[in-house]
Amino acid sequence: MSFIVAGRFATFPAAEAAAQQLFNRGFVEEDVNLFFVNPRGQHARKTSEHPSAAVLHGIKGPSRGATIGAVAGAIVGVAILMSITTSLVIAVIAAGVGAYIGSMIGATLHDRASTVPSLHDSVAHAIHHELGDSGVLVAVHVSPENQLEAATVLREAGGMAIERATGRWQQGRWSDFDPNRTPTPMAEMNQREA
Repeated sequence: MSFIVAGRFATFPAAEAAAQQLFNRGFVEEDVNLFFVNPRGQHARKTSEHPSAAVLHGIKGPSRGATIGAVAGAIVGVAILMSITTSLVIAVIAAGVGAYIGSMIGATLHDRASTVPSLHDSVAHAIHHELGDSGVLVAVHVSPENQLEAATVLREAGGMAIERATGRWQQGRWSDFDPNRTPTPMAEMNQREA
């Protein structure tokens, strides 16, 4: 993992000016990365990241609801028609129709229930997105020796929310940047180390 110091800027020209100041102070181009971070709440989440996408008892998503609905529908269908007639053929047809209708209802109900996040997830998601602002991020690959110098240059250049992180720096860019990650302010890191 690499040490990274980053600052947010309102515009690309301001970020480019900050990068130039870093170059003037001896930082090399391979250690400076500029990129835009979307506004809060506009970071795409993969389906697999959503809490409802977890596998439940070995059956995924709507399949579980469909299975439960099919069994319940078959039982209800047979029970209703067996009270009317004793024909085995009609009971089998009733079980099939009941299973089909029950699976459709079960899948729909399970899908709706699983796409509504819990209150805890909703609050955590809202608070989490309030911590990271949008803008142009200037990220600098640093060492423990020059991280304070990078933070000072970014701050003097007008950078907002100077933060420190650890991440993967590959081919001149912060390759594993996560906009949903809670930033760690550089001032907070300095207080912990003091």
